[in-house]
Amino acid sequence: MDNEKIYLKGGRLKVEIAVPGTFYKGSRFDWNGFITQVTLDDRHTFCAPESLIEGVGTGGYGFCGEFGIYEPVGYDEASVGERFPKIGVGLVTRPDGSDYEFFRAYEFSPFKAAITRSDDAVEFSIDPVDCNGYSVLYKKRISVNDNIMTIEYTLENTGEKAIRTTEYCHNFISIDETKTGSSYTLKFPYQPVPDRLPEAVRIDNNELTWKDEGWNEPFYCLISGSGIGQSHWWELFDSKTGAGVKEMNDFRPARIALWGMRHVISPEAFIEVDIEPGSAQKWTRKYEFFTR
Repeated sequence: MDNEKIYLKGGRLKVEIAVPGTFYKGSRFDWNGFITQVTLDDRHTFCAPESLIEGVGTGGYGFCGEFGIYEPVGYDEASVGERFPKIGVGLVTRPDGSDYEFFRAYEFSPFKAAITRSDDAVEFSIDPVDCNGYSVLYKKRISVNDNIMTIEYTLENTGEKAIRTTEYCHNFISIDETKTGSSYTLKFPYQPVPDRLPEAVRIDNNELTWKDEGWNEPFYCLISGSGIGQSHWWELFDSKTGAGVKEMNDFRPARIALWGMRHVISPEAFIEVDIEPGSAQKWTRKYEFFTR
């Protein structure tokens, strides 16, 4: 670990993680375990920025998570000028009476994480801080083994009020910086049913593909399907490079979203976080990086 980066290595993978408060300093994404690059076999890279235009977007990059994109803990209860806890970020000040907007930059006091690490794993731990009856112990562990990267989450509710929100990982993926097009295939273990079909996207049974031409706008949709079970996975493969990534979840997604642009594809599996005082919730995301 240097002053700004944490490097993990295990078998075929090298993972680069930003030290909290260095690469990313915003009020949206989880500061902890902000993964800025994954390299497979010293050859294939997977991480991309949210936007290629400086100053546009909210600062997302690579594999970065967010709690409460639509359900920020304690926001509705906070009066103007009062604070609410954004898990993984800090105590955020509510500036006015408007609804919460995830893309807005809010003033906040960041949480401080304790970091413990080895060559192939790192854990971030944030001690509880009481805020209007909400308090949570948060731990996030990232480890690598051969071609697998595992992210383990633990939330323990140490406050007086229930914690009810969602968490997801915004997977900003571009395999070897390959432009979004027909070389990419996104596969699910069921036939995906988008709430609307973006102009850029085609569906063939349980796979989504992209058009090469005729679109330039960002694409977004929510995905459902009759085969969504207690565990879940998606797989993104690029035929130009022969490389891909598969995310495997040990939970039933509360929501599945797909977002992207010409330079990036982001499948997102949301988990529902529902923790009564004195209880805890744990979940895991595993990413398999592979070649064919």
